[in-house]
Amino acid sequence: MKEKTVLELKNMIDNKEDFQLIDVRETFEYEVSNLSGENIPLAGVMLEASKISTDKPVIMQCRSGARSAAALNQLEQQLGYTNLYNLKGGILAWKAEFEPDMPVY
Repeated sequence: MKEKTVLELKNMIDNKEDFQLIDVRETFEYEVSNLSGENIPLAGVMLEASKISTDKPVIMQCRSGARSAAALNQLEQQLGYTNLYNLKGGILAWKAEFEPDMPVY
């Protein structure tokens, strides 16, 4: 599985690179704090796969990286995606590195 660190993600954002960020946490979690990605909860990833780009890098993100890894594996194995990256450490890593005051649960 390919991964991106939070530093790599921040550089992509800062450089205004063309990529898609998908947050696979539940909506109530996304509402507490998010990185402005598109919210597609893990349970709906396969149903809403048409919303996930196939022609640019897609970073899958959750709280710690476990659910986004599961989503990534489903998309790769069942639909043949090759452009997916898991955000290593999830939003907890982002909070630790860049936003210590970010509310997380």
